[in-house]
Amino acid sequence: MAEQDEWEREFDQRWANSAEHKEPSARARMLAARWKENPPDPAPFRADPDSARAERPSWVPTAVVLGCVTAVILLLGYARIRNGY
Repeated sequence: MAEQDEWEREFDQRWANSAEHKEPSARARMLAARWKENPPDPAPFRADPDSARAERPSWVPTAVVLGCVTAVILLLGYARIRNGY
């Protein structure tokens, strides 16, 4: 029973969440120090879709998937013929 009480005391989430002050993470401290000297430029929330990646025709992913499915079907059919059902 003492082990159970020790476990509850060690991992008491309510106590941890009720703490008055939470220390920022190392990354947050690093960024705050860096931005104090050199603040970042404003940037949009999302990048423009044109600059994110080159536009591909919509049929290319479909052709790749259908090609893979065809290859698997042919491979399974070949294996079945070689084994003699």
